[in-house]
Amino acid sequence: MKKINFIYFLFALATLQSCTGDLDVVAEDPRVLSSEKLFTTPLGYKQALAGVYGNLSLTGTGDAGSSFLQGIDAGTSQFGRCMWYLQSLTTDEAVWTYENDEGVAELQRNTWTAANPILLGMFSRTMAEVALANDFLRQSTPELLSSRGINATADVAEINFYRNEVRVLRAFAYYNMMDLFGKAPFITENDKLNFKGPQYNRQQLFAFIEKELNEVIPNLKAARTNEYGRLDKAMAQMILAKMYLNAEVYIGTPKYAECMTKCTEVIGGGYSLKTNYLDNFNANNNTSSELIFTLQSDGIKTQNYGATTVIINGQVGSIESNGAEFGVGGFGGALRMRRQLVEKFDGSQFDTDTRKTYAAGTRPIDIAELTNAGQGYILRKYSNKTSAGIAGVNSTFVDTDFPLFRLADAYLMYAEAQMRKDGATNSNTSANASVQSLNYINALRERANNGSAVANVTQSQVNLNFIIDERARELHWEGHRRQDLIRFNKYGGGNYNWAWKGNVANGTSFASNLNVFPIPSSSISSNPNLTQNTGY
Repeated sequence: MKKINFIYFLFALATLQSCTGDLDVVAEDPRVLSSEKLFTTPLGYKQALAGVYGNLSLTGTGDAGSSFLQGIDAGTSQFGRCMWYLQSLTTDEAVWTYENDEGVAELQRNTWTAANPILLGMFSRTMAEVALANDFLRQSTPELLSSRGINATADVAEINFYRNEVRVLRAFAYYNMMDLFGKAPFITENDKLNFKGPQYNRQQLFAFIEKELNEVIPNLKAARTNEYGRLDKAMAQMILAKMYLNAEVYIGTPKYAECMTKCTEVIGGGYSLKTNYLDNFNANNNTSSELIFTLQSDGIKTQNYGATTVIINGQVGSIESNGAEFGVGGFGGALRMRRQLVEKFDGSQFDTDTRKTYAAGTRPIDIAELTNAGQGYILRKYSNKTSAGIAGVNSTFVDTDFPLFRLADAYLMYAEAQMRKDGATNSNTSANASVQSLNYINALRERANNGSAVANVTQSQVNLNFIIDERARELHWEGHRRQDLIRFNKYGGGNYNWAWKGNVANGTSFASNLNVFPIPSSSISSNPNLTQNTGY
């Protein structure tokens, strides 16, 4: 089976409290082993590794409603779901019908505060990932392996692979903290348990992540050579590419040449575009040659209310009742598209574009009431059916993995970085795409048009305004949009409006301090080293 057979959340209360002291953390399952028992065999170390990965997909060791972060609903602390809410629901991509759900109304209306439970869920779940990674690193030193009788060369070498992967997962967690909150409590395996880490700002986090990833990349498995669900060199390179593309936002220093270098490494690493665009978003997308790293989902083994379960059930229309199309029952019209995303596909050049999956029918394009499930178009991008049309094993919890990083993004990042390096700015969007950049863009367009060059573009048609719109067409609902809008000065402080931006039906600007989210109030209470972001 492609998925993790059982995710072990193995770590003691004190371990997790070191980073998530704002919440109680409990070992909720009698099958959870103590570290003394777990870390006695090479198999135990692999099970512990599964726990570090598993925190990105699951919330606990029980059913879908379980969580080892007590005091907060599992659905508002699942990593992929929280990340998607923050990166997509706060933008021009989507709206959520049920505003009584905790924290959602404030996010999609851009009126959030430090008391928002989804922000607390994201902060705590991400820092729990840091804690899990730190504990694995503490438990897998050469000295401890030797003292536990794990001396076989092959076993030690494999556990060292685990260590390097865990360092990438920790760097990925800090990358999300840097992007979303602009700061984080900084804790490593060298700190004692229950240590209240000092506050690191974006510059400090950027430097740590960059150094950490560059150190481990040579010691990671080559692209596409690791077992499915585990990361490889390309995953680490994608994090660096993302950091370099957004470096002006994060640290005030452009690093576009570095972004191009990392994108080139990813592109040359062994991944390739999947012939059918939609095969990246179906129930057997684990077979896609394009997906670099995913958040795993399985209708039986990893039941959770995570990103793809929410998206696929949510995109089922209240009028259409088209859940059978996607192999799910549906959430009664929970998700709809904002007008501005629909309009990215206006024009005859998109008539045969497979990325244009929305359904209009008799629906109005405008959403006059956010709670009216019949207003706004619905999307049909994700599915709980395989490419052969076979429905997933469960009609609620999907088999579709969330595509966190995929090759198409590297193509578009390369093009944007090249254009910015060569002089394009947000205020000057002159066309200056290189031949290589144009080739990457047109490769995606030809894929979207079943191999036809009918919608290919020329160099004179490609400027930065084109790039931000093309990113929306290629990557919508994949958790990149907020970051992209900030980079293009179209989020906080920008003059690009969308439906219900700033809690106004036709959209209005909001302050640039909203480009980072507030540190949750309870997180500040639990760690006096943390300070609140400006404007909150």
